Amino acid sequence: MVNTALTDPFDRVKTYSIGFDRMFDRLLDDSFVTTTNNYPPYNIVKVSDTDYAIQIAVAGFGKDDIEIETKENSLTVKSVEKKDGEVVDETTYLHKGISNRAFKRTFTIADDVVVKDATFENGLLNIDLERIIPEEKKPRKIFIR
Repeated sequence: MVNTALTDPFDRVKTYSIGFDRMFDRLLDDSFVTTTNNYPPYNIVKVSDTDYAIQIAVAGFGKDDIEIETKENSLTVKSVEKKDGEVVDETTYLHKGISNRAFKRTFTIADDVVVKDATFENGLLNIDLERIIPEEKKPRKIFIR
């Protein structure tokens, strides 16, 4: 007996859709799957139908210690690497509970999502995103003649 199960979970959907293959490929791409690293912690907030925000807790970092970069469909937030010979911290800690270790966090964003702004306040990095809906994709009424 031949196994008729589909190997790709989206094969069934692909047979009824046109132009979505790139989206399915991105969902199944290895770079989309992230490791279980939870540092630094973050929130993703839906502000409205077109506005979103990413809040990242970066205690121990200043705004000059963080870089934000967008490339194609990814948004990367990472700590700036210290230059060779640069003194990081000469303080003697009896207990160090606030971690400021190096990090790199990447988010996959849609084609029509852009970064509007980034602010740093009270140890929180806020990245504002907006989904830009082109005029041709907005709902419109078709008048019958």
